[in-house]
Amino acid sequence: MVTALGQRFPVASTGREFLRKAFPDHWSFLLGELALYSLLVLVLTGVWLTFFFHPDMAERPYTGSYLPLRGTLTTEAYASVLHISFDVRGGLLVRQVHHWASLVFVAAIGVHLLRIFFTGAFRRPREVNWTVGVTLFLLALLEGFCGYSLPDDLLSGTGLRTAQGIVLSIPVVGTYLSFFVFGGQFPGHDIVSRLYVTHILLVPGLLLALVAVHLTYIVVHKHTQWPLPGHTNRNAVGKPLVPQYTAKSAGLFFVLAGVLTLMGALFQINPVWAFGPYRADQVSLDSQPDWYVGYLEGAQRLMPAAETDVAGHTVAWDVLLPGVMLPAVLFMVLYGYPFFERWITGPRQEQHLCDRPRNQPTRTALGAAAVSAYGVLLTAGGQDVLAFRFDLPVELFTRGLRTALFVVPFLTYHATKRACLGLQAADRRRLLDGEATGEVRRTAGGGYEEAHRLLSREEAHRILVRDTPRPRAEGTEAWRWFHRHRLRNALSRWYFARSVEMPVGDWQRRRVESVRAAPGEPPGRAEES
Repeated sequence: MVTALGQRFPVASTGREFLRKAFPDHWSFLLGELALYSLLVLVLTGVWLTFFFHPDMAERPYTGSYLPLRGTLTTEAYASVLHISFDVRGGLLVRQVHHWASLVFVAAIGVHLLRIFFTGAFRRPREVNWTVGVTLFLLALLEGFCGYSLPDDLLSGTGLRTAQGIVLSIPVVGTYLSFFVFGGQFPGHDIVSRLYVTHILLVPGLLLALVAVHLTYIVVHKHTQWPLPGHTNRNAVGKPLVPQYTAKSAGLFFVLAGVLTLMGALFQINPVWAFGPYRADQVSLDSQPDWYVGYLEGAQRLMPAAETDVAGHTVAWDVLLPGVMLPAVLFMVLYGYPFFERWITGPRQEQHLCDRPRNQPTRTALGAAAVSAYGVLLTAGGQDVLAFRFDLPVELFTRGLRTALFVVPFLTYHATKRACLGLQAADRRRLLDGEATGEVRRTAGGGYEEAHRLLSREEAHRILVRDTPRPRAEGTEAWRWFHRHRLRNALSRWYFARSVEMPVGDWQRRRVESVRAAPGEPPGRAEES
């Protein structure tokens, strides 16, 4: 059958080459697949849920099987969620699997982006694919918020009210945007139906299209790989797609689907019947959004009250800065970081080998500081609950978190950078002295010393093969009257100046250069020897 199809379709040879594509055999490369398979679970469960959900905000007394709410005025959307949860066979299980899968989906994309950032897998030629990944992350956040808001319960309605306040804080156009999104005064009668169309049609279509683009770039550029013996900047070593990697990947999908099903069956999430239907004059106690937008909630809680009247317009800085400017700056930094690093590094060859985070201390420290700042903001998103649990004054706890937002990232940056340099120094000692064996020997002079053995070839290769760009000094020649690019040179010195030199001989240096040679360049004499 395969032979017959191959004779009739001109893509047979291309398909054979694709099926033999090498995939790295390392757990860190499975993070992207976790996101992909979580999306697949979301699509399957989401299609099933659309058969029973009614995105209608018309209100009528509830007549379903959940007795505590019998006779309560609810929207059709909220009543249909209760119907799915209590009357449809397996409805609550599928609904909770869908919610858990959405959290895993966003988390997998976030951790996958962190893996790419810390290992430098965004460098040339993968800058465009990095922007595609960041866009996928942004769309995943939007998709999660839209789905979170559909049940029209008191908790999701509180989140929509917060979102409307953020939209209103935009100067000049905020009120127009709010009327356009909500179809009139909040909450209006159109927002759930609009969110429904966005949630099941617009954003999923963009997600699936960008996933296809992302995978196409991966096929074209090949995977990055860790610096191990036999791995160079010009090849891709790993398991072929068929049959080895396909079996492994399919197993990962079934394991993930099984874990999500167990979570949906055993761990309750988003019990909308406990929150009740949304009313504009009520706010849910302990209301907090899902973790992926919790940092926005925390930023708004930490921001002091501040307003300015300009030409008859009130600028609410305590909402505009944390709700609009903070996410805008965050994604601007994410989109622009690969190009910033390339700007301070200068024109360089293609990079297909991953960096060990310790070998890029400034980049690793910046990433760790950003994660710590996110942790502080996420904690601040529940500062009222934490203050109640630990019996602390809310005002004192809030002031402590405001201080921590500046102090914790600063300390994390310097501690991480020192740790990276310390790990580099430890690698240097291991190269010079070898690996400790745990045995103690007596020397000829009567003393004692710990026995060492030489590092394995694989471990020495992993330590020596690293990317060590030099700080730029462009435009600083002595004959120039005006030194150009001072800012770029200063940033380059700050970024690349701190590093621990490794003890390498001429042969080892030539070998490292041959391994790191770009595709199309001659491997050099070291590899020939």
